[in-house]
Amino acid sequence: MINVEESVRERYSEGARQREEALCCPVDYDRRLLDLLPREIIERDYGCGDPSRYVHPGDVVLDLGSGGGKVCYMAAQLAGSSGRVIGIDMNDDMLALARRHQPAMAERLGNDRVRFHKGYIQDLALDVEALERWLAAHPVHDAGGYEALRQWQHRQRRDAPLIADASVDLVISNCVLNLVADSDKTQLVAEIFRVLKPGGRIAISDIVSDRPASAAMKQDPELWSGCISGAFTEGELLDSFTGAGFQAAAFDKWEAQPWRVVDGIEFRSVTLTAIRPPELPAGGAGRQLLYRGPFAAVTDDAGRTWQRGQRATAAPAEHETLLGSAYGNAFVDLSQGAGATGAGSPVPVACCTPEPDRGACC
Repeated sequence: MINVEESVRERYSEGARQREEALCCPVDYDRRLLDLLPREIIERDYGCGDPSRYVHPGDVVLDLGSGGGKVCYMAAQLAGSSGRVIGIDMNDDMLALARRHQPAMAERLGNDRVRFHKGYIQDLALDVEALERWLAAHPVHDAGGYEALRQWQHRQRRDAPLIADASVDLVISNCVLNLVADSDKTQLVAEIFRVLKPGGRIAISDIVSDRPASAAMKQDPELWSGCISGAFTEGELLDSFTGAGFQAAAFDKWEAQPWRVVDGIEFRSVTLTAIRPPELPAGGAGRQLLYRGPFAAVTDDAGRTWQRGQRATAAPAEHETLLGSAYGNAFVDLSQGAGATGAGSPVPVACCTPEPDRGACC
């Protein structure tokens, strides 16, 4: 049985020292955002997409597996002076690279709005640097010491979590979820849900496969650290997030050409977007809306089916979610305006044109 964390740590430590081409796909980043970054960070970056394009001004952004800090420093420019960016990584060499340029980047950005923490992306409450300080003062030699460690971890997660509940507007990652052991993936997705504010968003660029990796591939350290063996299948990635409570899950970007084909299995880059549903007070008058089409009917992640062209009533929280940007222009708001709820009143269905394709991410 291979040690997934050790395999990943060793390979990315080497990648922090010198560029390793096999760890990345070609990605078309915004050159204007790259102009501000040190060349060293750009050259030591590994990813398969550009989740920074989903950042809004004022966002609190959490970057899972932030590496040398490239996407964090790009996101910081988009979030602006009122925003904040947090990078989480377990690799000391990558953290050192990202932190080495913090003073210069703070000066270029106009303020110090980027922070890097050592932590596990599947356990975002555990402050690993605090853990290492505690272990240095309280070495574990026996069962009693181990129990003391467990109690300390429990208190630290409860009283001073690294990333607090409902504290983040946008969670992003770039080719990192596939590096987490399969046994930790359910916890990983649950942690992402926990730290997001109600109404918060995700933009996860990752590698997915059309079929599960074989048992032999799962035992290959190079394939694990190379973003292959730990990849979700296409359906698994969607199901993992909707199963944890996310809604409006969609492959916003899908690379038609596989990045790699291993043992006949296609591995390609995608970007998954979704939201944590907003939490609004229960009750209140129902509000009307209408599903535009083009499908005869659709079923949302909450399990409700919407028939094309038929008026329906939704609770306030549901109404707000469906009219939000996560659902594009799929629904018409009929809750406002004279005659909106009257039988036979006109339905203001506006024409819409899809946004131009922004290009493949990998």
